[in-house]
Amino acid sequence: MTTLTTTDPRTGAHSDTGIEATDAAGVAATTAAAASAFADLRSRPRAWRAGLLRALADGLEADRAALVDAALAETGLPEARLNGELSRSAFQFRLFADAVDEGGYLEAIIDHSGPTPLGPGPDVRRMLVPIGPVAVFGASNFPFAFSVIGGDTASALAAGNPVVVKAHSSHPVTSQRSFESLVRAASAYGAPEGTFGIVYGQQAGAVLVADPVITAVGFTGSLSTGKILQAIIDERETPIPFYGELSSLNPLVITPGAASARTAALGEGLFGSVTGSAGQLCTKPGIAFVPAGAEGDALVADVVTRAQDAAAQTLLNSRIHGAFDEIRERLIAEGGARSLVAPHAGADGFSLTPAVLEIAATDVTPAVAEEAFGPLVVLVRYASTGEITAALQAVPHSLTATIHSQPEEAEVRGELTDAARDLVGRIVYDGYPTGVRVSWAMNHGGPWPATNTQHTSVGVTALRRFLRPLAWQDAPADVLPAELRDGTVDVPRRVDGVLELAGA
Repeated sequence: MTTLTTTDPRTGAHSDTGIEATDAAGVAATTAAAASAFADLRSRPRAWRAGLLRALADGLEADRAALVDAALAETGLPEARLNGELSRSAFQFRLFADAVDEGGYLEAIIDHSGPTPLGPGPDVRRMLVPIGPVAVFGASNFPFAFSVIGGDTASALAAGNPVVVKAHSSHPVTSQRSFESLVRAASAYGAPEGTFGIVYGQQAGAVLVADPVITAVGFTGSLSTGKILQAIIDERETPIPFYGELSSLNPLVITPGAASARTAALGEGLFGSVTGSAGQLCTKPGIAFVPAGAEGDALVADVVTRAQDAAAQTLLNSRIHGAFDEIRERLIAEGGARSLVAPHAGADGFSLTPAVLEIAATDVTPAVAEEAFGPLVVLVRYASTGEITAALQAVPHSLTATIHSQPEEAEVRGELTDAARDLVGRIVYDGYPTGVRVSWAMNHGGPWPATNTQHTSVGVTALRRFLRPLAWQDAPADVLPAELRDGTVDVPRRVDGVLELAGA
């Protein structure tokens, strides 16, 4: 078998992990264990599952030092960022535990039998149920929050499904330690064997997606890899949903009033959002609309100065590092952008300084609207709101759009909101899209190619991806889930068309 290596992006040094790539037989054994676990998990009461989620969060907190240490050596991300991300992962498990306790996600509905305008109606009861073992692909840029212990894992488990993770090749040791932390906590809590599984290696990932036991795939990564996984699913005898977060440019617009009133603050905020985590965030604003004229010139000069003074930052791996300048050169040669600040490689590892490009809004085409994963921004200079809305049509649909304006610019703000609403899944006002709140209301998704789904991958409603509706007609009480039986229950329900709160 092939033994995997890991690379420290801070130095470029490779080392053996002792982890072997998973062969086809190993994938099959892992999914078989998940299928067995599903038969147990689906019958457990919600209170038990909520307790499991909280036990997993506690286990992650207990293993914090070892997990962060591994991620430091495999991602080059700052320790503070990694600790914050691990805290986010633990918080996600606890938030989903609260949602499971509350029970509203089940969408429980009861229509009692009786006369209807169309004649006698049967008793029908409906709620959402878990779908089965879920495959989750770890993301390179979030070794905790979008990897083995990330939101896809937490939401799939909260829905009542076992999870099989495909470890990311950029952080195999972090993946292994994260998996071991989950298994340790789950076993101590009394969860069935197979609740969590993991496979390693590119081929194992392909075999996993094709495995008939798997009922859905959660993926965060490149558009090209997402298309490969979708093609594998298309060849399955039984199609399954593929929930992919794939590509996003996240346009940001600064109005003339905002540029004039907040030049330095906007320069600092925009630059920080573009270069945070070395620009390796799915919500990074890759294209920013700045007004022509003196106010815009001052803002551009501020961003340029910050970029020129910035130190090199470490990128996650050699592939991202190598592709960065290739994409930048395409944006210039094929997209027509002008270089204001060129990047420079750092002395060690996969590091480089930020890049800034500029183009007129009237010259924007899809060729200059390609996502560059890393610390790069294209500044688009515009003379009118109409030029912004026209240029936005060349920008691929995204996760977010951001609008910076002044209180007196309500009309322009409204026009920009109307222009953005069909292009993105979240609109940010006078802030920055990087930093996604984990909450009930959050939507982290958008039209293709941002995602290939109408669902969010962050927040409580991410649960909905891994559930399906099931109806019971004229069912004896003993076969009904507790949430659908007559009498007082602990979940909100719609009974004969009327919404009832828990305890009613």
